[in-house]
Amino acid sequence: MFATLTVTFPFFALVLCGYLAARRGLLPLAAIPGMNTFVLFFALPCMLYRFGASTPIAQLLDPVLALSYLFCALVMVALAVLVTRRGRIGWNDAAFGALVAAFPNTGFMGVPLLVALLGAQAAGPAIVTILVDMVITSSLCIALSRLDSAPGGGSETSAAQAARNALKGVAANPMPWAILSGALASAFAWHLPGPVERTVGLLGDAASPVALFTIGAVLARSQVHAASGHGPAVRWSEVVPVAAIKLLVHPLLVFGVGGAAMAAGLPLNRFAWSVVVLVAALPSASNVSMLAERFGADTGRIARIILVSTAVAFLTFSGAVAWLPRP
Repeated sequence: MFATLTVTFPFFALVLCGYLAARRGLLPLAAIPGMNTFVLFFALPCMLYRFGASTPIAQLLDPVLALSYLFCALVMVALAVLVTRRGRIGWNDAAFGALVAAFPNTGFMGVPLLVALLGAQAAGPAIVTILVDMVITSSLCIALSRLDSAPGGGSETSAAQAARNALKGVAANPMPWAILSGALASAFAWHLPGPVERTVGLLGDAASPVALFTIGAVLARSQVHAASGHGPAVRWSEVVPVAAIKLLVHPLLVFGVGGAAMAAGLPLNRFAWSVVVLVAALPSASNVSMLAERFGADTGRIARIILVSTAVAFLTFSGAVAWLPRP
């Protein structure tokens, strides 16, 4: 356990540094969108491209792994909605609560952390989960969030229109394209020209520290906005259950489904599934708070769920690494 903590501590410490810098005014809140832009459009795509290009294409095109993880994501969405949709929490808030329960922080935190723990071969399975969560889980939850405002068919605010808009957002996101480009490079053994490859390497190396620092800053900004009096007061009873579902139920569900699949004789690689279990044990994705703000959900509640899951995950994720049998 101590050896695991020595690896995970710097990652969570960088998140804390970003949080404190923004909360204490050392980092202006107006600078956070610029940091997000650097990570999302430059550093993180380069990191994902490098991992994709160095990963055997068979690992990136693993339908059993993708479908098994997708099944778990759908169960998580359904469970979170059933647990939270009551009282003042309608479809909009319940859907984004479900998204933070089912969507781990794989891109900004998970890939570099898992590579540090398990080696470069952990990148492939983690990248598969990013594609599932970005394309399907996010689109599903955004569509569910529109059910309150779509009593009839054909409206611009309907669930179907929301799902289409979500897919358009995925198409405009550079991360899936970086993964696809890396997969093509892996499949055809392509190599970038030397100067371009070194530039991509420099940007990719910057992804992990800047992304982790930015996570903390985004969480601090969400807390500042939530504390400014906009929106209803956040109750802990609306936060703790979702954070617990994310950190405890999600990895246990993934562990159980993978064990059942392997017992049934499905061609599921044990190491790859161990990586996916640890992906599920990650805290909630920090970018969900921005999606919630865009679609008019209770951003204070979503931000607090993300903050709680990130803080507690320092112990629960390290515990999952220590507890999970190594293949």
